[in-house]
Amino acid sequence: MNPLPDHVHPAVASPSGFFRRYVFSTDHKVIGLQYYFLALAAVTIGIVLSLLMRVHLAWPQAHWPLVTGGTLRPEQYLALMTMHGTIMVFFVLTTAPLGAFGNYFLPIQIGAPDMAFPRINMLSFWFTLAAFLCMLAAFAVPGGAPISGWTAYPPLSGLGSVTGPGEGMGQTMWIVSIGIFCIASLLASINFITTTIEMRAPGMNLTRMPLTVWAWFVTAVMSLLSFGALLAALIMLVLDRSAGTSFFTPAGLVVNGELQSGYSGGWPLLWEHLFWFFGHPEVYIAILPGMGVTSHVISNFSRKPVFGYRAMAATLCAIGILGFLLWGHHMFVSGMNPYSSLAFSALTLSIGVPSAVKTFNWLGTMWGGKIQFDTPMLFSIGFVSFFVTGGLSGIFLAQPALDNLLHATYYVVAHFHLVMGVAAIFGIFSATYYWFPKMFGRMMDETLGKLHFWLTFVGAYCIFMPMHFMGIYGGIRRYADWTGATYLAALQPLHLFATIAALVTAAAQLIFFYNFVSSLTRGEKAAENPWRATTLEWSTASPPPVDNFAGAFPTVYRGPYEYSVPGAPQDFTPQHLPPELAGVSEGATHA
Repeated sequence: MNPLPDHVHPAVASPSGFFRRYVFSTDHKVIGLQYYFLALAAVTIGIVLSLLMRVHLAWPQAHWPLVTGGTLRPEQYLALMTMHGTIMVFFVLTTAPLGAFGNYFLPIQIGAPDMAFPRINMLSFWFTLAAFLCMLAAFAVPGGAPISGWTAYPPLSGLGSVTGPGEGMGQTMWIVSIGIFCIASLLASINFITTTIEMRAPGMNLTRMPLTVWAWFVTAVMSLLSFGALLAALIMLVLDRSAGTSFFTPAGLVVNGELQSGYSGGWPLLWEHLFWFFGHPEVYIAILPGMGVTSHVISNFSRKPVFGYRAMAATLCAIGILGFLLWGHHMFVSGMNPYSSLAFSALTLSIGVPSAVKTFNWLGTMWGGKIQFDTPMLFSIGFVSFFVTGGLSGIFLAQPALDNLLHATYYVVAHFHLVMGVAAIFGIFSATYYWFPKMFGRMMDETLGKLHFWLTFVGAYCIFMPMHFMGIYGGIRRYADWTGATYLAALQPLHLFATIAALVTAAAQLIFFYNFVSSLTRGEKAAENPWRATTLEWSTASPPPVDNFAGAFPTVYRGPYEYSVPGAPQDFTPQHLPPELAGVSEGATHA
C-alpha cells in the first residue's frame, strides 16, 4: 500500500502568517481544534437554553426580566426547545465526535500526513461555522426563533408565518442553516472515507486499525448516506414555503380559521420518512465515535487487549447498517400499517444484538485487568452505564403498543437524552481528558477531572431518571406549563427535583471549563506517552508537527491493543516498534 498517493504532498514546515496558520489552515489538527472550540461554544449555548426551559417548568410563574409581560409564553418555550435540540444534535453531538476528534486523530492513527483533501477539509469547517451563525441569527430575525421542534414537522414548518411566531423568517433561517450543515457533513464524510481507505501507513491493514478509526469510518459512511436524504427533504420544504409546491403540504388545510389555498396532494408523512431516514442514523452518528473512544480507553486503562477485537469492529459495521433500517419506529403513532410496525419493531430489537456484544466485550476487556481509574477511564465507564440504561428503556419503545402510550411523554425525553445525549457527551469528555496531552502537550488536573466526573455522573441520573416516571404517569413533553392540569400538577415535585439537579450539573461543567483553560498554560507538561499507549498518535511529538511525523512516517507491525503481551519487556507494545526493538516477534499477540 502506498501511504502517500500522488495527489497528497505533506507539508514539512508551518505555514507563515497568523491567518494562514490558525484561521484558514489546511492542517487537519488545526481544523480539528476549530471544530472542538465551535462545539464548546455550541454546548454552552445549548446548556443555557436547557436551563431556561428547566427553570420555567419548575417555576412556570417566575418573572423573566427581559421577557415582554414578565412570564415566558408557550411559544417562547417552544422556541427554546427547538433551538436547544437543534444546536445540541447538530453542532455538538455531530460536530465534536467526528469533526473535532476524528479530524485531529484519524490521520495520525493510520500513519497519514493529513486528510486526503485538506482544502475540502478546511471548507467543511467554514460551512459548519456559517451554519451555526445562521442558526443563531434565527433568534434575532422578526418573529424570533422557530417553534416547530428540531424535527421541523410540516405542515407547521411548511406554511410560513401564518402557523405561528418564528415560523416565518426564523424557520427559513433554520432550514438554510441545516442545509449548509448538510453540505459541510457531506464534504467531511467524503474526506474521512477516502483518507481511511487510501492513506493508511505500510502494515496498517484493516485488522490493525484502532477501533476509533473503525468508528469514525462507519460514522462517515452513515453521514454520507443520511445527510443527503435530509438535504433533499430541506430543498423540498423550502420549495413548499416559497415556490408554491406541495411536497409535504396537503390541500384543505385550515389555519387560524383561514383556508390555505394553492396546495394539493402534499403528504406530511413524506417529511417524516425522509427526516427519520436521517434522524435514526444520526443517533449512531453521535454515539458510534463514543463507542470507539470507549473501546480504546478501556483497553488502555485495563492494560489488556480489547476483548474480541474483530467482533467489536464487526458490530460497529452492523450497527451502521441496521441504523438505516429502523427509522419507522419513530413513526409508530403516525398510523402506519401494523405489518410495517411489526417489521420496524423486529429490526429495532435486532440492533440490541450488536449493542449487547459491545457491552459484554467492554466488560470482558475490564475483567481481570489491572484497571487504572484515571479520569478518561471513569468517563468511558460512565459512557457504558448511560448507554446501557438508555438502551434498556428503548426496548419498551420498540413495542408499537407501548410506544403509542409513551411516545408523547417524558419517557421518550429521558430515553433519548440518556442514550444519545449524555452517553455521547461522556464519550466526548473521555476523549478530551485522554487526548488533551497529545493536543496541547500538557496534562489536565486529575483531581478536578474526577470531581467533574462524579458530579456530572450523579447529576445526569438525577435529571433524567425522574423523567421516566413522569412519562409512565402520563407527563406530556413539549408542554410549557403543567400546573393547569390536575394530574400533571401532581408531578411538579419531580420537575423541581430535576431542575435543581440540572442547575447543579450545569455548575459542575464550570469545573471542566476551568480545568481545560487553566491546563492550557499551567498544566503539568505531558510525558511523551503519559498513558503508556500503543497506537501511532503516541509515537510522535505532543503536539504533533505539521506533517504529524516530521517526515519519518511509521510502519505498522502489530495490532492496536497489544497490552501485557507474554514475554514483552513492558506491558505495552507500540504498533510502530520493529520486532527487534519491541522485544517480541512480529505479530506476537495474546492469541
